[in-house]
Amino acid sequence: MIMSLNNEMFKGNSSGVLILENEFDVVTMQNIAIENNLSEIAFVMKHEDYYSLRWFIPKKEVDLCGHATLASAFVITNFIDTNIDEIRFETKSGTLIVNKKDNLYVLNFPSRKLNKTEITKLVLFA
Repeated sequence: MIMSLNNEMFKGNSSGVLILENEFDVVTMQNIAIENNLSEIAFVMKHEDYYSLRWFIPKKEVDLCGHATLASAFVITNFIDTNIDEIRFETKSGTLIVNKKDNLYVLNFPSRKLNKTEITKLVLFA
Protein backbone atom coordinates (compact mmCIF):
# COMPACT_ATOMS: atom_id res chain seq x y z
CA MET A 1 0.00 0.00 0.00
CA ILE A 2 1.50 3.35 -1.03
CA MET A 3 0.40 6.09 1.36
CA SER A 4 0.20 9.80 0.73
CA LEU A 5 -2.25 11.79 2.80
CA ASN A 6 -1.84 14.86 0.61
CA ASN A 7 -4.05 15.03 -2.49
CA GLU A 8 -1.88 17.59 -4.30
CA MET A 9 0.61 16.54 -6.96
CA PHE A 10 4.29 16.80 -6.02
CA LYS A 11 3.53 17.64 -2.39
CA GLY A 12 4.15 15.51 0.67
CA ASN A 13 6.45 12.56 1.17
CA SER A 14 4.97 9.23 0.10
CA SER A 15 5.86 6.00 1.86
CA GLY A 16 5.23 2.41 0.94
CA VAL A 17 3.84 0.28 3.77
CA LEU A 18 3.89 -3.49 3.46
CA ILE A 19 2.19 -5.52 6.17
CA LEU A 20 3.89 -8.92 6.18
CA GLU A 21 2.48 -12.24 7.29
CA ASN A 22 5.92 -13.85 7.03
CA GLU A 23 9.31 -12.24 7.30
CA PHE A 24 11.04 -11.38 3.99
CA ASP A 25 14.78 -11.73 3.50
CA VAL A 26 16.87 -8.57 3.11
CA VAL A 27 17.43 -9.09 -0.63
CA THR A 28 13.69 -9.28 -1.28
CA MET A 29 12.96 -6.18 0.80
CA GLN A 30 15.75 -4.29 -0.97
CA ASN A 31 14.43 -5.34 -4.39
CA ILE A 32 10.92 -4.16 -3.46
CA ALA A 33 12.38 -0.79 -2.44
CA ILE A 34 14.30 -0.54 -5.72
CA GLU A 35 11.25 -1.51 -7.78
CA ASN A 36 8.96 1.04 -6.09
CA ASN A 37 11.59 3.82 -5.96
CA LEU A 38 10.00 5.71 -3.04
CA SER A 39 11.89 7.66 -0.42
CA GLU A 40 11.15 4.79 2.02
CA ILE A 41 9.33 1.49 2.12
CA ALA A 42 8.25 0.28 5.57
CA PHE A 43 8.07 -3.47 6.18
CA VAL A 44 5.80 -4.21 9.14
CA MET A 45 5.03 -7.54 10.77
CA LYS A 46 2.66 -8.09 13.68
CA HIS A 47 3.82 -10.03 16.71
CA GLU A 48 1.84 -10.77 19.84
CA ASP A 49 1.94 -7.30 21.45
CA TYR A 50 4.10 -5.24 19.07
CA TYR A 51 5.02 -4.74 15.41
CA SER A 52 8.48 -5.18 13.98
CA LEU A 53 9.39 -2.41 11.56
CA ARG A 54 12.20 -2.00 9.02
CA TRP A 55 12.75 0.76 6.46
CA PHE A 56 14.40 0.51 3.06
CA ILE A 57 15.32 3.15 0.50
CA PRO A 58 16.26 2.18 -3.07
CA LYS A 59 19.96 1.95 -2.13
CA LYS A 60 19.98 0.41 1.37
CA GLU A 61 18.22 -0.28 4.68
CA VAL A 62 18.02 2.74 6.98
CA ASP A 63 17.90 2.73 10.77
CA LEU A 64 15.20 5.36 11.34
CA CYS A 65 12.41 6.99 9.34
CA GLY A 66 9.73 9.12 10.95
CA HIS A 67 7.30 9.61 8.08
CA ALA A 68 7.26 5.90 7.13
CA THR A 69 6.66 5.04 10.80
CA LEU A 70 3.70 7.40 10.92
CA ALA A 71 2.39 6.01 7.62
CA SER A 72 2.67 2.49 9.10
CA ALA A 73 0.71 3.58 12.19
CA PHE A 74 -1.96 5.09 9.94
CA VAL A 75 -2.32 1.85 7.96
CA ILE A 76 -2.43 -0.29 11.11
CA THR A 77 -4.99 1.83 12.98
CA ASN A 78 -7.23 2.34 9.94
CA PHE A 79 -7.05 -1.08 8.25
CA ILE A 80 -5.46 -3.74 10.51
CA ASP A 81 -6.01 -3.10 14.24
CA THR A 82 -8.74 -0.46 14.16
CA ASN A 83 -9.42 -0.61 17.92
CA ILE A 84 -5.95 0.38 19.13
CA ASP A 85 -4.65 3.84 19.99
CA GLU A 86 -1.04 2.94 20.76
CA ILE A 87 1.41 0.94 18.65
CA ARG A 88 4.79 -0.34 19.77
CA PHE A 89 7.28 -0.75 16.95
CA GLU A 90 10.52 -2.67 17.50
CA THR A 91 13.20 -1.32 15.16
CA LYS A 92 16.97 -1.18 14.70
CA SER A 93 16.80 2.18 16.50
CA GLY A 94 15.00 0.67 19.49
CA THR A 95 11.38 0.81 20.54
CA LEU A 96 9.22 3.49 18.93
CA ILE A 97 5.75 4.25 20.29
CA VAL A 98 3.05 5.90 18.18
CA ASN A 99 -0.11 7.15 19.88
CA LYS A 100 -3.23 7.99 17.91
CA LYS A 101 -5.16 10.94 19.34
CA ASP A 102 -8.30 11.62 17.29
CA ASN A 103 -6.90 12.00 13.76
CA LEU A 104 -3.38 12.88 14.89
CA TYR A 105 -0.40 10.58 15.41
CA VAL A 106 2.29 11.28 18.01
CA LEU A 107 5.66 9.55 17.66
CA ASN A 108 8.43 9.42 20.24
CA PHE A 109 11.83 9.79 18.58
CA PRO A 110 14.93 8.30 20.15
CA SER A 111 17.64 10.73 21.16
CA ARG A 112 21.14 10.24 19.85
CA LYS A 113 24.45 11.22 21.34
CA LEU A 114 25.81 14.39 19.78
CA ASN A 115 29.22 14.26 18.14
CA LYS A 116 31.45 17.31 17.91
CA THR A 117 32.16 18.17 14.27
CA GLU A 118 34.54 20.66 12.72
CA ILE A 119 32.81 23.45 10.82
CA THR A 120 34.62 23.87 7.50
CA LYS A 121 34.32 26.62 4.89
CA LEU A 122 32.42 24.15 2.71
CA VAL A 123 29.79 23.70 5.42
CA LEU A 124 29.55 27.45 6.07
CA PHE A 125 28.91 28.28 2.41
CA ALA A 126 26.74 25.33 1.44
